[in-house]
Amino acid sequence: MPGSDRRGPTRRRIGSRYRALFGLGGRGGVGLVGKPVVGKAVYDRIGRGYSEVRRPDPRIAARIDRALGSVSSVLNVGAGAGSYEPSDRDVTAVEPSQLMISQRREGSAPVVQATAEDLPFDDDTFDAAMAIITVHHWADPDAGLAEMVRVARDRVVILSFDPEPLAQLWLVRDYFPRALEIHVGMMAPIKELLARLPNARQESVAIPRLCQDGFSCALWDRPEMHLDPHVRQASSSWHLMPAELTKRGLSALRADLDSGRWDERNGDLRSLPELDVGLRLIVSELG
Repeated sequence: MPGSDRRGPTRRRIGSRYRALFGLGGRGGVGLVGKPVVGKAVYDRIGRGYSEVRRPDPRIAARIDRALGSVSSVLNVGAGAGSYEPSDRDVTAVEPSQLMISQRREGSAPVVQATAEDLPFDDDTFDAAMAIITVHHWADPDAGLAEMVRVARDRVVILSFDPEPLAQLWLVRDYFPRALEIHVGMMAPIKELLARLPNARQESVAIPRLCQDGFSCALWDRPEMHLDPHVRQASSSWHLMPAELTKRGLSALRADLDSGRWDERNGDLRSLPELDVGLRLIVSELG
């Protein structure tokens, strides 16, 4: 029901941590199914060095490009440093964080500093609107989705996460079980995103081995990278992990890597071509 707080205990706890971590006062906004929110420009605080770790992987980029189809003009909402912006289309970026805007490469698409909930464009300005691993950072996902539909003529493309497959990922199962709770608290459920977009469908996007994009679960085949604080800095979920749990999990992971126990249990992953960790592509046909 609009305006009601439908969060369970997990979502309320994560919401409290969000507000404490990012300096938000009061109860904070409530988005899809009462999802706690992060704040208007979180990456002004946690986005340093983001573009060095979060580089677009061409195999994921190809899936996004295919989903966009034959459209010519694209609005990239929550664009960050510009990952996954197609170079062969007329792209306009929207990003609230000045720090993230400052990390955009020279020659990248023009960017407007604004939020998803209040896009400064007329109706039907673009052929398509895309949002790549960003909806969970919006203060009001319902409003942001409505705005994407309003400004796009033909198509909306969203890349987000279904947390359920993470439960069996070694990172969560063996070292950071709280990460599942954090992702459930952060991510708007895929079924809710589908319900709020017209003519929407979802596709699973397996994460390829040696993925060039360094978000946390994309490192399923390279456990050593999680030991690098610079790499962890680039994924918001680590900023919500209690410090004592991070320290304990990293210590256990380091010990298992040193002893060879990690490879005894999970070494087959190092040569697996891809793995489904919950990444989902949502395509909404507006025309």
